[in-house]
Amino acid sequence: MYVKHERHPELPPPPSELGALGWLRHNLFSSWGNALLTVASVALLCWTIPPVLRWAVLDATWLGDTRDACLDSAGACWVFIKVRLGMLAYGFYPQAERWRIDLFFLLLVAGGGPLVLGSLLPRRGPARTLATRGLAAAGAGLALVLHGLLPGLLAAAYLGLPSLLARLRAPAAPGAAAKLGLALLAGVAVHALAPQGVALAAGWTALTLTALVLLVPRADEQGWRLALLLTALPALGAVLFLGDGTWLPEVETDRWGGMFLSLVIALVGIATSLPVGILLALGRRSSLPVIRTLSICYIELIRGVPLISVLFMASVMLPLTLPDGMHVDKLLRALVGVSLFYAAYMAEVVRGGLQGIGRGQYEAAQSLGLSYPKAMILVIMPQALRLVIPGITNTFLGLMKDTTLVAVINLMDLLGVIKSALADSQWLGFTKEAYLFAALAFWVLCFGLSRFALHLERRLRYEKH
Repeated sequence: MYVKHERHPELPPPPSELGALGWLRHNLFSSWGNALLTVASVALLCWTIPPVLRWAVLDATWLGDTRDACLDSAGACWVFIKVRLGMLAYGFYPQAERWRIDLFFLLLVAGGGPLVLGSLLPRRGPARTLATRGLAAAGAGLALVLHGLLPGLLAAAYLGLPSLLARLRAPAAPGAAAKLGLALLAGVAVHALAPQGVALAAGWTALTLTALVLLVPRADEQGWRLALLLTALPALGAVLFLGDGTWLPEVETDRWGGMFLSLVIALVGIATSLPVGILLALGRRSSLPVIRTLSICYIELIRGVPLISVLFMASVMLPLTLPDGMHVDKLLRALVGVSLFYAAYMAEVVRGGLQGIGRGQYEAAQSLGLSYPKAMILVIMPQALRLVIPGITNTFLGLMKDTTLVAVINLMDLLGVIKSALADSQWLGFTKEAYLFAALAFWVLCFGLSRFALHLERRLRYEKH
């Protein structure tokens, strides 16, 4: 009779634990020390933000085309950025040909955006399909409106090809795949006879697509989009940037500069350092003494010298070792130097992930009868890369910021173009605005990459559990 069988009704939490008040209590005023730090931080922000905001926004000059518009202003002169924006973005690239750069980055965003959306949206569902195809259609429409008929048709063909290939490949039999491969190989043979760069790019794309059609058993739309992003788009970008001398005027790499050059170095470095770093990490853990020794020597040698010395070696010492009459473009040497330098750092990051994989995973792959390459591709490497996403992101961020070091070998990156613009006698004394603009540009890129990596890390951790 003294046993209580009824449960007491659940009471709501106290008001101090809910809403904004609860968040402040748990995060900012959880102890006396945290409360003092919070008050000091708020006081520091109140002391620094109003003057900066007044200088950068309220008292700033936004309208005008010459220095005279900023003479009576006590704030920032953003007229300098507006007038020099084309130079800061494209360097000394001819103004009439800058649409080629815009078209490439439009294709990059519209073609790679669905891959990013695939990690943000659910794996299946109409929302993902609508978002990815809507982005591709918007990219093709923008190319048509902004750049004309031929660039619009090129963008539509590139952005619509993954969906077409996925539809053709799903019900296709081996005989149909072989016929498609032979047709593409014939296209390669035809294009190889033409000296135009556009034809060579089309031939390279056809060759890679043929290999994928014949070797990949099944590939969905996202897989084809990734394949085109890694094969067709770089070839198309090289033709657009450099020109072919017939359809597109040639533009020497000495005229490349600004944020465009920084992005090119960053994209090539990121796309090259990760796969090379994976191979170096596997080579360092190899049981073959020669491969292991060579990998260790390369990694330790590169990690023991600064990037500036590597760039100097590639720019100054390498031409001295080449035969007479042989010339390697300065930008190409910088790209190779940056990629190989960060591949050594990436190798150590990946090796840390491989060491975090238990022995049981290797034994499980062996018990399934998987060979070493298949075990690494299907079982070990996906888990290792998931463990070291923060390290990979950190390396990519360092690479993106270190693109400014190419100024020491006379490549006009964003900071180099800023120095050149500030040397103009009409715009002396606007260093704060120029370097603040550069800082904001790099911050937006780095912050966006870090937030995407953080989201990807959380999603993979959730799917794991």
